[in-house]
Amino acid sequence: MYDTIAAISTAQGVGAISIVRISGDEALEIVNKIFDQDIYKYESNTINYGHIIDKDKIVDEVLVSVFLAPKTYTKENIIEINTHGGISVTNKILELLLENGARLAEPGEFTKRAFLNGRIDLIEAESVMDLIDAKTESARKMAINGVDGRLSSKINKLRDKALDIISNIEVNIDYPEYEDIEVMTIEDIRNYSKELNKDIDDLLKTSESGKIIKEGINTVILGRPNVGKSSILNRLLDEEKAIVTDIPGTTRDIVEGSIRLNGVLINFLDTAGVRETTNTVEKIGVEKSLSLLDKADLVLLVLNNNEKLTKEDKELLEITKDKKRIIVVNKIDLESNIDLDMDYVKVSAEKNNIDELLDKINELFKLDEINDGDMTYISNAREISLLKKAKQSSNNLIKSLDEGIPIDMLEIDIKNIIDYLGEVTGESYDNELIDKLFSRFCLGK
Repeated sequence: MYDTIAAISTAQGVGAISIVRISGDEALEIVNKIFDQDIYKYESNTINYGHIIDKDKIVDEVLVSVFLAPKTYTKENIIEINTHGGISVTNKILELLLENGARLAEPGEFTKRAFLNGRIDLIEAESVMDLIDAKTESARKMAINGVDGRLSSKINKLRDKALDIISNIEVNIDYPEYEDIEVMTIEDIRNYSKELNKDIDDLLKTSESGKIIKEGINTVILGRPNVGKSSILNRLLDEEKAIVTDIPGTTRDIVEGSIRLNGVLINFLDTAGVRETTNTVEKIGVEKSLSLLDKADLVLLVLNNNEKLTKEDKELLEITKDKKRIIVVNKIDLESNIDLDMDYVKVSAEKNNIDELLDKINELFKLDEINDGDMTYISNAREISLLKKAKQSSNNLIKSLDEGIPIDMLEIDIKNIIDYLGEVTGESYDNELIDKLFSRFCLGK
């Protein structure tokens, strides 16, 4: 933490500019060795013109941004060198910084320092990466609410409520002789506990919306051969992504594609037609199709309007009955022979009639409501796991109150709630977890 780190912060390649960033106590001293101006004369938050030099030779004409501690991203001195965006010149400037005393930063180390130095909490740090990875406008909005501390504020308010509960309990323990205070305090604890439990539960309920915005809806298109799965995929994507023929078993591997529906990414997986087969390659494709069900957020089970239900159709209806699914009856432009007494969506991939299917996806996942919300959703698996643990401890607390457990025994569950919520924001953390978390970041971020 006390050495000075440097890295290229822009994507490698040819472009108008590249940025090389350096952070640490010796940032000014190191840059001053390779800059043809006196870096120490510049005020913080300024951009300054000059040249990077290697001994007496000019490497590039640059703009150097100066940010002085503690009001910087890492709370350390930071210099950003804006150079022309060639691969060679960018690497040369980084090389000069390393030769003059800087160390190559690890992935995510700038943001890691921001966290360790108290500039941001763990939710804000993870939201930085979510913002970089955002593929939709909704995902960007959700991530920025994490970056600017709105989500952290919600978690901190929950933690404060738990701290209020434990302070009430300590009044009971410290002043047991005051019976009136004890009765009143127990009632306060009960009310606080129920309110806290509801708030945690509400946050967990919205986490499904957060996951959908962040990761999209993984949708498996399933059905037996020749029911029109690939044609439906092509209509959804508005391109000829999958090969379509009248020959059963044409699709033998997974064909993928994505669309945006109401600001949410829908990730479609067209699978091999499910049927009994002796063809080794097709059999592997069928097995792969069925294996995708476990990870699917949605199953589009495609049936043929022109035929009665087959044995394979009935088996697929049974296999997917506990999944979130939409039964899609295709080929409605043909004579109807299907014998199905379940709700289903009618489409004709041949006639490009799939609007009803898109409307059903929108309705099933309440995408309109998600986008109308404030976008302050929790979506990170680590954070959701910790909130679930806090919810379990909160359930235990309410149960203990109902069973009349001695008041001093209630502290265990409340302290667990406080600890779990503290882990969400990084008030308490494990060094190994922190190293693993930031290793997923970009180099230079």
